[in-house]
Amino acid sequence: MIAPTPHRDYHEARLSEAVPIGFSGNDFHPERAGLMRSSAVRVQAGDGLAANRDAKSGGCEGALDTAPLPTPPVGAPPLTVLQIVPTLEAGAAASNVVDIVRILTGAGHRAIVVSRSGRRAGEVSRYGGEWVPLDVASINPAVMLANIPRLVRIIRARGCDLVHAHGRAGAWSAFLAARITRRPLVTTWYKGFREQNLLKHLYNGVMAWGDRVVAVSDQLADLVSERYGTPPERLRVVPASIDTARFDPAAVSRDRIEAVRRAWGLGERTKVLLVAGRLLPRKGHHVVVEAARRLKGLGLKDFACVFASEHAETRYAGELWDLVLATDVADVVRLAGPVEDVLAAYAAATVVVSAAVQHEGMQRAILEAQAMARPVIVSDLGAGAELVLAPPAVGEDRMTGLRFPAGDAAALAAAIVRLLAMSDAERAAMGARGRAWVGSNFDPATVAAQTLNLYFDTVRRMRAP
Repeated sequence: MIAPTPHRDYHEARLSEAVPIGFSGNDFHPERAGLMRSSAVRVQAGDGLAANRDAKSGGCEGALDTAPLPTPPVGAPPLTVLQIVPTLEAGAAASNVVDIVRILTGAGHRAIVVSRSGRRAGEVSRYGGEWVPLDVASINPAVMLANIPRLVRIIRARGCDLVHAHGRAGAWSAFLAARITRRPLVTTWYKGFREQNLLKHLYNGVMAWGDRVVAVSDQLADLVSERYGTPPERLRVVPASIDTARFDPAAVSRDRIEAVRRAWGLGERTKVLLVAGRLLPRKGHHVVVEAARRLKGLGLKDFACVFASEHAETRYAGELWDLVLATDVADVVRLAGPVEDVLAAYAAATVVVSAAVQHEGMQRAILEAQAMARPVIVSDLGAGAELVLAPPAVGEDRMTGLRFPAGDAAALAAAIVRLLAMSDAERAAMGARGRAWVGSNFDPATVAAQTLNLYFDTVRRMRAP
């Protein structure tokens, strides 16, 4: 096992609730969680290549599509859960909500989603949920106040048992609506928000006011606990789930891999550094560009950094390309845009990199890459120790990737050199360990059972005398 996380208190508190309400001990196996031994809900935190592709195409190919759904808990009445998410576009919150809708409706419960429109709104209906359009993304105080009575009406008219907020602006309205209607509130953190001043700290703080506060990684749970003093009995960790049957490198043909490489304009021998994450400043693409400059300065050849992401026409994308030109690395950097054949893109990669410069919580792309048996390099803010096994937390015979200090381009370049210097067999062994780690610790069926457990436990506690 890797070294335990600092906040053993809330991990131990969760262990004391190992058997879900309405599930027999034979139906739930907390030992499957490995490092993350908890009864915390485990639902997709979708910010990977597949999540972005599915949102773009409007498809219904989420990570849980091939996973069996749990049956409703014995003797428990069906739940009606209201999900409040800023928008149903690409991203972790939208993907998470779509998966929760599927879990709920597949188990005989009712799912209602309130959000702005988005490319994934159709999936809510296809999975049997109800989508209610409402602007819960606006930070205009007048809109946030006006949303309170609107949410109250929705809760009462549809008989909602629980409210789950996935964003700050909506959480402010949801918090007050839940208190007015005496319904429990669950909030989910997907990243560590910046806190430039006291006002921003207060604004972000509503996400720590839920009856249950969910974080998408142990690292992020530590951050929430430290910033807001959230007691361990209210804090839960919610990792992503990955269906390794879907993310299977053996299912990708050589022709598909070569087609992706041709689309990126890469030669047969070029080593591909596939950079995870949308083109946003917090994802650290600029650090990768600086690392590429250093690699060229060391004389490294036959490599390319591929940014396979949406948002190629944003201001940051323009600034990023200006940096590429200024550092003379245009020959080794590709702003490729989103890819259609996601599995082939992973299979074409020599290594997948996350250079995040802010707390990312849970980057789904890193788990997808490991499921595809690809070594990863992550910043210490891009993925916690429960996502990537890296020295010094584990021995080199167990590592699935390498870690470097966030924002340190020299350290990133050194990690890339180290990994590329390995033999093909050594990298393949590292990738195989990563696939095994994901398969044994991020099981979709367990996620579904734990999702229902979290909801039933939260509702039960609210209704207890």
